[in-house]
Amino acid sequence: QVWDSGGRSHSVDLTALEKHGEVYTEGPFACLAWSRSETRLLYVAEKSRPKPQPPCPWDVPAAARPVEEDEDEEVGAVYPGEQFVYHEDWGEALSTRSMPVLCALDLEGSSLSVLEGVPEHLSPGQALWSPDDRSVVFVGWWHEPFRLGLTACSNRRSGIFHLDLASGCCELLSAEHSAAFSPRLSPNGQRLLYLEGDLGGPHRQCLRLRMLSWQTRQTVTVLDVVQEPTAAFAGLYAEALPPRCWAADSRRAVLGTPQRSRTDLLLVDTETATVTNLTAGSPEGSWELLTLQWDLLVATCSAPDHPPSLVVAALPPPGRELPLCWVPVQGAPTVPGVTWKTLTVQPPCSGQSPAAHGTQAFEALLLSPPDGPALHPLIVCPHGGPHAVFDARWRPSMAALCQLGFAVLLVNYRGSLGFGQASISSLLSRVGEQDVADTQLAVEQALRSEPLDPQRLALLAGSHGAFIALHLLAHEPERYQACALRSPVSNLPALLGTSDIPDWRYTSLGLPYSWERVPRAEEVATMLLRSPIAQAAQVRTPVLLCVGARDRRVSPMQALELYRVLRARGVPVRLLWYPEGGHALASVETEADVFRNCAHWLLRHL
Repeated sequence: QVWDSGGRSHSVDLTALEKHGEVYTEGPFACLAWSRSETRLLYVAEKSRPKPQPPCPWDVPAAARPVEEDEDEEVGAVYPGEQFVYHEDWGEALSTRSMPVLCALDLEGSSLSVLEGVPEHLSPGQALWSPDDRSVVFVGWWHEPFRLGLTACSNRRSGIFHLDLASGCCELLSAEHSAAFSPRLSPNGQRLLYLEGDLGGPHRQCLRLRMLSWQTRQTVTVLDVVQEPTAAFAGLYAEALPPRCWAADSRRAVLGTPQRSRTDLLLVDTETATVTNLTAGSPEGSWELLTLQWDLLVATCSAPDHPPSLVVAALPPPGRELPLCWVPVQGAPTVPGVTWKTLTVQPPCSGQSPAAHGTQAFEALLLSPPDGPALHPLIVCPHGGPHAVFDARWRPSMAALCQLGFAVLLVNYRGSLGFGQASISSLLSRVGEQDVADTQLAVEQALRSEPLDPQRLALLAGSHGAFIALHLLAHEPERYQACALRSPVSNLPALLGTSDIPDWRYTSLGLPYSWERVPRAEEVATMLLRSPIAQAAQVRTPVLLCVGARDRRVSPMQALELYRVLRARGVPVRLLWYPEGGHALASVETEADVFRNCAHWLLRHL
């Protein structure tokens, strides 16, 4: 539906037109872009597939069909023997995304067209109109020789492309071998900003901010990869630029990105390549820009003790951006009974880590209930990823645990986003070692400096965080009294043939990956030695496992195998199996049930 000041102006049943399949409304491919004339809409949908034909009595190998049947054949129909051909998809959370196509809806001409000219080896998405409405710009992901998981993976080969609608000519605007995405055209139509990362390596990494001149097609690097963070700037780690990030002057842009254990709004001057942190030092630890129009910033902000608030601010002229005056539009009160602080943890010097990043400090967020006569039990939470971050945002489940009397430690071990590329790279070949040691180091520091009960410790984690937690249970079998895990990684070599990101199994151990790679005995042995399942005999702590049957990233069979091993050894263990759940266990009903069971498990054993 299209609405204007007079009400609903257009209503189009896209499904009835049968030009394409399901419209992409979310995820990395999705977009909905108006032309400059506001007469056409650009979006992405699944390519139409031929409909299966029912079997007929004449379906005999090598037998001729009756002539009259041939005359009624549907063009492009799928006949018996072809309807079960495998079609690749883009992995976890994208199982219905296989062959995206660009679609243009002409409201004046009441027509819908699937754009032609996109090379067959590309999957297009994130499209927008050119300044003259005669062409489109889109992101194309290479899908040959096969697709790897795309969710939370900014290291897949992709480029910024320009498609001329009249000639069908398609040209690459960005670098040939890179991961380029999230194009944003300036208001004057002269500049195109986008993010760019390196191919391969960590799935999430520090990115470059690149800018292309629309007239000259020349590209410059506005902000480069940051190896070591400074007090002013720690690098770019955003999954995407805000849909509207440009100021009215077509010179400055605003974006949100992790900066250590915060997510701040940064103003970037594309002419001077300078960065101004608009939210540094604010009591809210996480900011998100919703839109920037006519130099009016609309954002949300939150903190571990403060649900999101909607705020606005007018962007001052260049050079006078600070201090920025934020005006609340819709606020939320601070939640009583929750306090938080950031702990800085300094790893000890080690002969195994001679480089500077080997001893770089990392951080942890400590959420605490009100002080009382007794020491607080502590729940330790290393994040998943592993290249992710716990920023200081509102998390209802963590605040609820504080309301139940628990302190919560969110650990951003070395390898987390927001601390420079050197920190991210330091974890490669050290998974199961550096991340585990960092988490335990953060726990020991918190126990020394805060009113916490060392006899009541528990672990709560998911995915790679659960991998760390299982290692801690094996290394410290008497230290932790309870453990609740979601979508746990426990057997690394078993993921080679079951995960949508098999490349990570090699990269995480510092091994090269190629498309034609097959496992070698010595590499599988190394992976198994780093796997918690190999140390399951040391686990004594009661363990709760929560998994989704539709998880494409970490097979639920990992948890089932662990469940059987622990149960056979007499360890208290419980397995929750969610038939429709994916890796994130993110549906409302599933998330609520997971929290309910985890909270009961922790209360029972602590």
